[in-house]
Amino acid sequence: MRGLITLCARGGSKGIPGKNIKVLNGKPLIRYSIEVASQFAEENNCDIVLSTDSKSIKEVVLSISDKVNIEYIRPEFLATDSAGKLDAIKDVKNFAERANQVNYDYVIDLDVTSPLRTIEDLKISLESLFNNDKAINLFSVSPANRNPYFNMVEDKGDGFIELCKKGEFLTRQSAPKVYDLNASFYIYKKNFFEEETKTVITDRTIVYEVPHLCFDLDHPIDFEFMDFLLSNQKLDFPFNY
Repeated sequence: MRGLITLCARGGSKGIPGKNIKVLNGKPLIRYSIEVASQFAEENNCDIVLSTDSKSIKEVVLSISDKVNIEYIRPEFLATDSAGKLDAIKDVKNFAERANQVNYDYVIDLDVTSPLRTIEDLKISLESLFNNDKAINLFSVSPANRNPYFNMVEDKGDGFIELCKKGEFLTRQSAPKVYDLNASFYIYKKNFFEEETKTVITDRTIVYEVPHLCFDLDHPIDFEFMDFLLSNQKLDFPFNY
């Protein structure tokens, strides 16, 4: 099989300015994804391509590795706050297929802002996806701290509240299992794109529950937390990139 690894890193970021190349424990954030992508690509016949609208990000990526294709320029309409990530992935995939004259069997998107992943995570996930004939995509998740069947409520619109999901469960453990999308990685079979699916959550989507700490960087405090964990070796899994 031939695979494509995408690294989507647009220049604009309101939550954490310049976060894709902001230094985290002595390395630009994007380096963590490049290193795991490079190792996986070498072992699994993959190409790696960067999707960005930023010259600065391209320069940083080039200084880190020559294994990442930085020729693609993300169109302006795919680099706004309202642009969907899936559309950006489709566009860079089309570019890579034309450039390399190949129809990729799968695409792995590594989210730069959620770097706590391992090679083993990717290997197990890819195998799981292709062992399921019906599934067309997979994404990483973590156990949710809250459960909409038990301890999450929503506004009914009449001044009162109710549980988000209906059910008579006396403990959170007895409620259906739910997950948080940790945004670390997404894997798509080629027929996912051929069917022109509009969202990453379909009726043929499966998940990989990450067996270790994993979270993305949405706010400045998240960056501080992750920097502390890395610099003080507090992670609950071997992370040596």
